[in-house]
Amino acid sequence: MQIKFFTIPVLSSNEEDAINKFLRSVKVPEVKKELVSVGAGVYWAICVVFLNDGRAESCQSASREKIEYKTVLSEADFKQFCILRKLRKQLSDDDAVPAFAVFTDSELAEIAKLSEINPSMMKTIKGIGAKKIDKYGEKMCKLLMEFEDNEKGRLFD
Repeated sequence: MQIKFFTIPVLSSNEEDAINKFLRSVKVPEVKKELVSVGAGVYWAICVVFLNDGRAESCQSASREKIEYKTVLSEADFKQFCILRKLRKQLSDDDAVPAFAVFTDSELAEIAKLSEINPSMMKTIKGIGAKKIDKYGEKMCKLLMEFEDNEKGRLFD
């Protein structure tokens, strides 16, 4: 465990950015704060006990890297990925939740690579558990089948 001290003037709003940036970069098991009067100034004295095991920093940097799925997926898988994103949007709109709460882009990319898309195959993908399958697995498969049926119908028109 390590300790870092911050002194922030009460009437200043510029100093909070430094502490907030620091807090996002480490695991914090404990924070102690006290209002201190020194001379004519009033300050927050903040003692942060933290663990710097590198995990918080690596998680943040990994989550900020944008993946270009067009370059990492085959052409056919990318086409399937785009279709799955549209269907995910429909599901998220229906449930009034953010799209990533239904399936993340990385989960959709893995689904797109599957030879057969069904709930049991989807469950093999990291991040997709029983709860997500129960809530969205069958719905996603049904929407995908409807989409594919509509596309086949357009080919013969």
